[in-house]
This record gives sequence, structure tokens and C-alpha cells, in this order.
Amino acid sequence: MAGEILKFGAMVVDALREYEHPVYIYLPPHGELRGGSWVVVDPKINEEKMSLYTDPDSRGGILEPAGIIEVKFRPADQMKVMHRLDAQLQLLDSELEMVDEFDSDSKDSMKEQISSRENDLKGVYTQVATEFADLHDKTGRMKAKGVIKAAVPWNRSREFFYNLAKRRILEDDYVAKIKAADSSLNSSAAIKILQDMHTGDWD
Repeated sequence: MAGEILKFGAMVVDALREYEHPVYIYLPPHGELRGGSWVVVDPKINEEKMSLYTDPDSRGGILEPAGIIEVKFRPADQMKVMHRLDAQLQLLDSELEMVDEFDSDSKDSMKEQISSRENDLKGVYTQVATEFADLHDKTGRMKAKGVIKAAVPWNRSREFFYNLAKRRILEDDYVAKIKAADSSLNSSAAIKILQDMHTGDWD
């Protein structure tokens, strides 16, 4: 890899896996997190300490929309959808079925019309598929899939992360005290005790 990107990416992952302090990742407006970059800062590396937040106008995913449709909505799949939804293609298909099998000229003519119609629709279907794939990369979908903790607008981000860091410092301090009082407890169990004591919305 040029510039040993893979090597240093692995070093970042190893360091994050063992990191003992909170790590907040934030995607700013119109920012994108893709491919190998996503893998390096994926909160699953250290779920106890890492969390991901995004601005409502940011994007995230392993593949870009154009790459997703090449995998999930190939040209053959697009053709099937065209023939299922387009009235003109349905009419041409039914006319093709009625053509005498020995009438090769008529068959070729019908197939040519079908091919022409498919080419006319191809651009529209590719554009719609790309837009649909892009919806999966938006903040709302990432939140629904549990990939991010919350959507944080850019104009509120400084206040949000200040209060989040302040709360996390206090939380970690209480967790450490609970674990010191009962060595059989792990961090998750200690946080559960705190949640049980808390009367408001924990998140």
C-alpha cells in the first residue's frame, strides 16, 4: 500500500482497541466516512469507549451509492424491474409472445423495440437506484441501524460534546468507585447499577 496506509491503519485500530478513555467520532456537515476509513474508526473496535455521532447532512457507509447498486442492483436486476413496472415493456413482451415462432423478422423487430425501450429507461432506473442507495447512507438510517449514537447538528455540536464529555467523566468516576467497592463487577454491571439509580432518561 502506498505510504504504508494499511500498516498505520492497523496501528490506529490496535491503539483504539486498548484505549481506556472516551473517544467521540463526529462527521461534520456534508462529511463522508467510507471504506477503509470507516473500518479504522468503527465504534465496534471498542464499544465501551467509542461512539459515533453525525451531522444530519453527513453520510456514512462502506461503499458509495454507485458501488452499492453495482452489487445489489445489477443491470440484470434492473431489467427485471423494468419489465415488471413499465407498461410499454409489458405490452411489447405480450406482443412478442404472440408472434409466430417461425416469423423471425417480426421477432427481431420486437426484440429491437424492447432493447430500445430498455436503453431509454436505463438511465432513469440507475438514477433512482442510486438515490435509493444514498438514503441508506443518511443519518436517519444509520441511527435506525444502531451505527451511530445520535444526530448532532453542527451549530449544537460544541455544546453537545462539552456536556457529553463532562457527563462521561463523572460517569467513569462513579463506575470506578462501584467496581472498587465490589471487585466482582465489570464496567457493564456497574453502569447498570447507575442506570437503576437514575430516574430520568439515561441517554
